[in-house]
Amino acid sequence: MNVADIEAAATRLSGVSVRTPLLQNHELDQIAGGKVLIKPECLQVTGSFKIRGAYNRLSQLSADDAARGVVAWSSGNHAQGVAAAGAMLGIETTIVMPEDAPQAKLLNTRRLGGEVISYDRYTGDREAIAREIAVQRGAALVPSYDHEHVIAGQGTVGLELAEDSRYLDLPPDQVLIPCGGGGLSSGSALALKDRLPGVSIYAVEPVAFDDTRRSFRDGERRRIEDSARSICDALQTTMPGELTFPINRDLLNQVLTVSDDEVRAAIRFAFRNLKLVVEPGGAVALAAVLSGKLPTAGRTTAIVVSGGNIDVDLFAAIQTEPN
Repeated sequence: MNVADIEAAATRLSGVSVRTPLLQNHELDQIAGGKVLIKPECLQVTGSFKIRGAYNRLSQLSADDAARGVVAWSSGNHAQGVAAAGAMLGIETTIVMPEDAPQAKLLNTRRLGGEVISYDRYTGDREAIAREIAVQRGAALVPSYDHEHVIAGQGTVGLELAEDSRYLDLPPDQVLIPCGGGGLSSGSALALKDRLPGVSIYAVEPVAFDDTRRSFRDGERRRIEDSARSICDALQTTMPGELTFPINRDLLNQVLTVSDDEVRAAIRFAFRNLKLVVEPGGAVALAAVLSGKLPTAGRTTAIVVSGGNIDVDLFAAIQTEPN
């Protein structure tokens, strides 16, 4: 796939997804010692970037495939994106979700018309469950990251970021992107490198789910231990995608990691200083800047805040914690 696929996805998404703005904040610039551009996908339809890839996939189904419905697997954000896209296009959607997914994500997926099938994320194989259901129903699969249509849809985040930063005359020296399975980082990297050839691109993961970092280091896909745990439910992927990893390997400069405590501090900062509600997985790039994971002084740094779907109780608890 190439940037033309991302441009085509942008056309399909016109009037469907929100072209989220690039925000700036004086306090964040002071901490960074340079300019920071914030791409707030927490303001996106369903509260995360996932509607982009989901809609791009569903909108290209044949009439026969669309009539049989689709099946996906997700910790919550992709689930909502698939359910919303299905509602827009009149396609029945079924999503396999962990039973301990945030209640906000479970409830919203059902509210959008998705059928939710629960499983235990630590003992079950969500992809195997989804594939079995798809075979039984003759339904099409909508992977959360490892599909060309999904990658192209997510890549519109990078396309917008590049175009809007040039319009502001603030093309970034470096871009930080949250990374789970790698759909957002790989698709965005393709677009960014086309529009801003000299830009440096960093994926950011939770330290306990550093499968992309390990894979990047070793040059081939690596799996993390099943015992791994993190507050970042949206980024709990145990191995990079077959399609996404080669793109990330070729285009990323490095993979950074952040701790759960650094993520919590970023969620507090986002609410208090940026007036944004950000979920743990969506806050990792901001956490990397705030905790000094790479040099930012004298540079223009862009970060993607990938989602804002966090349960109220967890959000409130994080806000009352000491800095």
